[in-house]
Amino acid sequence: MKILEVVHKHDVFTFAWVLQHTNKQAMIRIAKFISKTADGHLYVIAALLALVFQAFDLFLLLVTTFCIERTLYTIFKKGFKRNRPANILNNYQSLVTPNDEFSFPSGHTSASFMMTAIISVLMPALSPVFLVWAIGVGSSRVILGVHFPTDILAGAVLGTSVAFLSLNIIGYL
Repeated sequence: MKILEVVHKHDVFTFAWVLQHTNKQAMIRIAKFISKTADGHLYVIAALLALVFQAFDLFLLLVTTFCIERTLYTIFKKGFKRNRPANILNNYQSLVTPNDEFSFPSGHTSASFMMTAIISVLMPALSPVFLVWAIGVGSSRVILGVHFPTDILAGAVLGTSVAFLSLNIIGYL
């Protein structure tokens, strides 16, 4: 357990450092916007567009990946039960209201890296744009005060791993 205490200590330090260096209102507005892009509605639209254009393999891939990712995300959230920064740090309040009680892993980050990994395989030319977006989503969650940096790292690993697993299962790899 000692290693988890050390990781947590450095996580809190990094979180505090980020908050001290992001007090600018423009940065907060940008973070809120980027964070909102990963709320979930765009993933539903992508799946529906796949249906409309009769890309049934892509639809199956998106639904399969999302179902696996959300299931694992929920298991990890409820299993780790890591409190959010506002619940741990004295006199601190996040800039947005989180969707759920626990912070590990970041669901916004997981979903954005999941989509980025899929797009990187299917449309490699778009991968730099989506990678910047996914990194922005993860960063925005720290800036807004609802996640620690390791929550973001775990979300990125989860989303990317599930995407490649699904790509393999469906036969894209």
